[in-house]
Amino acid sequence: MDPLKNYLVAPSLLSADFAHIGKAIRLIEESGGDWVHLDVMDGCFVPNITFGPKMVSDIRPLTKLPLDVHLMIEHPDRIIPEFAKAGADHITFHVENTIHVHRIISQIREFGAKAGVSIVPSTPVAAISELLAFVDVILVMTVNPGFGGQELIPECLEKVRLLDQLRRERGYAYVISVDGGVNRGTAEAVREAGTDVLISGSSFFAAEDPALEVMLFKGQKIV
Repeated sequence: MDPLKNYLVAPSLLSADFAHIGKAIRLIEESGGDWVHLDVMDGCFVPNITFGPKMVSDIRPLTKLPLDVHLMIEHPDRIIPEFAKAGADHITFHVENTIHVHRIISQIREFGAKAGVSIVPSTPVAAISELLAFVDVILVMTVNPGFGGQELIPECLEKVRLLDQLRRERGYAYVISVDGGVNRGTAEAVREAGTDVLISGSSFFAAEDPALEVMLFKGQKIV
């Protein structure tokens, strides 16, 4: 773990009260969050359903923080333009159900957003080896996606270590984000693995002091 590294925290709105999204955005800002993470689920690729581009367009005027959209959906290419137009800064999709991955990466960038790919716990880094030079974000799922509040699968951090090693050896420019079971008990291991962005939902929004949670996630000293 690099003590000088500026770790980022991206609270996930999946665990927020959808009836008070504006309040949730203010809490993220006031607590020192760096990105707003939006989990988009379609009930097909994952067993849950959340929201679509309108949520992004409604949030966009409320904050200057980057909106980090994670598409856990089938046929992401069909809806990517709508999310980009709605104001998404980063758009990440899954390789597990996508054939023309390079095309989608190009599509995202053509709309002015940063392109990310995500892998579920059962997908190895080798499955995205041909993409590492082209993507801006790699999202490693450390739980099986679909629901918040799950426990981190420690073995998934080996993929983060490998991605960090490949990045240093080959000069790749992607950032590594981790989503699933990130809390004050696991944050140190997540950082040490080589993560840049820690995504947290229930641990952030259920905390008595979310600002303190952000500091702990980032490994900052509490005085």
